[in-house]
Amino acid sequence: MRRWNLVVQEPGRVELVEEDLPPVPAGGLLLETLTTGLSAGTELAFVKGDHPALHSRLDPELGLFVSGHNEVGYPVRRLGYMEVARVAESRTEAFRVGDMVASAYGHATAHVADPVREHVVPLPDELDPVLGVYVAHLGPICANGLLHAAADASMGPVASLGEGVAGRRVLVTGAGPIGLVTALFAAEHGAHEVAVVDADPRRRRLAEALGFLALDAEDDPAMTAKVRWRHGPGDHGADVVFQCRGRPSALTTALRAVRPQGTVVDLAFYTDGADEVRLGEEFHHIGLTLRCAQIGRVPRGLASLWDRQRLSAETVLLLRARGDDIRRHLVTDVLDLRDAPALMTDVAARNRHVLSAVFTTGADR
Repeated sequence: MRRWNLVVQEPGRVELVEEDLPPVPAGGLLLETLTTGLSAGTELAFVKGDHPALHSRLDPELGLFVSGHNEVGYPVRRLGYMEVARVAESRTEAFRVGDMVASAYGHATAHVADPVREHVVPLPDELDPVLGVYVAHLGPICANGLLHAAADASMGPVASLGEGVAGRRVLVTGAGPIGLVTALFAAEHGAHEVAVVDADPRRRRLAEALGFLALDAEDDPAMTAKVRWRHGPGDHGADVVFQCRGRPSALTTALRAVRPQGTVVDLAFYTDGADEVRLGEEFHHIGLTLRCAQIGRVPRGLASLWDRQRLSAETVLLLRARGDDIRRHLVTDVLDLRDAPALMTDVAARNRHVLSAVFTTGADR
């Protein structure tokens, strides 16, 4: 069998390439893609040529990046991690032909999967495949942010994602897909109030439409948060901040907006680093905590309770509760996969604004 795969041949050049698929091995699946979502921040870094993996490599044993040894090179053949597919062939009793699943294998029309080693999530038949793109990876990223906040608040086992946000004042910096889905998670898990910071008025309008307080990143949102949220003498600001934009200015805002001895949970990916962040100011003087909630790790000691499958299950629950809002406000573009190269190059060149784009393959037509 053959498939079409979206490949970044070199900076600025994205193409659909026809490829052969291997035969389905014992225990494997043949997946035919229905929809695949664009993760603009990560993927466009490869289109623009500034992704750190093009210039350095992570040593997984030491946990150190080694410069001069690239982890990925051109052509980049596996791009993206937000796929929904039908099982076209199954050589395992765990999945049946016709099952709809979410996975993370890149913008390709088909994929041979190993469900023992790959994250393959069964989806409810009634779920819109456009919404299903959030289940395998992007939703779990956001859920893992709440899990880190819960672990920080409870200092022990975590039974619910709400343990870090319920009844609390929550600030989210960045109104992209990660920020808005994180804000929705916080609201669904009982946050007293959720505010979202962004410089783009279009994204602030989306945040307001979803029911959040929208603050302009250019208008000192930290001051607004500290005046609005008073806990007591000398104690102002957000109980917890989720930092969801990979810009040092956003991290600076997050550190300025959180209350003394509060926590900033960082979900952002800093393509250009964060050299502008000043740790000698609020971070030092009011005793803040900065925690990275990267999807590859849940908080220490919680792996037996909270794995990727459970974070995906939490995402499905969110989609059941707020799927109509997400479909209406977050998914700004739905188009054929054949149009993906043009859209991605336009967005990378800042000729087009996209919040969430979902590519379809016509496999269900």
